[in-house]
Amino acid sequence: MDLARIGLLGGSFDPIHKAHLELALAAREQLQLDEVQLIPAAQPWQRPALGASAQDRLAMTSLAVRPYPALSVNPEEIRRGGPTYTIETLRALPAGARYYWILGSDQLLNFCSWHCWQDIVAQVELAVAQRPGAQLQTPEPLAALLKQHGRDLHLINFPPQDISATDIRERVQRGDNIDGLLPPQVADYIRKNRLYLSH
Repeated sequence: MDLARIGLLGGSFDPIHKAHLELALAAREQLQLDEVQLIPAAQPWQRPALGASAQDRLAMTSLAVRPYPALSVNPEEIRRGGPTYTIETLRALPAGARYYWILGSDQLLNFCSWHCWQDIVAQVELAVAQRPGAQLQTPEPLAALLKQHGRDLHLINFPPQDISATDIRERVQRGDNIDGLLPPQVADYIRKNRLYLSH
């Protein structure tokens, strides 16, 4: 029996928006994945403090994936709490599946600064999509390690999308319209819970 092919898309999802969902769906189709799990980070160690609480970000991500049967939310990092290290998340995954870690070209550039990045390469396939303003370039140490493991870097054909969570948060603070940038149910959640109104 073939192993299940599962995509993993981590992020702060602060808030989750349409480009996140479209990337997950593009990865699923192009890599022929059975499922893509979105993994909201508890406390990304390379990022400043987040605008919404872990529980709000988990709730928004759950609302966003509801219409898509092939997308799900993996709450492992939020359940674990504290600084978020990808390798710890991977070690907590059940065995018996083939995992693909989905990342943007901006993350690829600094991948070799990730905690235990060599162990990550040993555990999962890497799949990368172009992000605005970030060249699609594999760092030399990563390219060498992929070759050593006999692995390809999978490319996801995904036109760069000019939607960012930072822009959405700023729009909310200014009182500007955010409709069309994120799923309607997420926009409603932000309004109802008065998220992102203060710094």
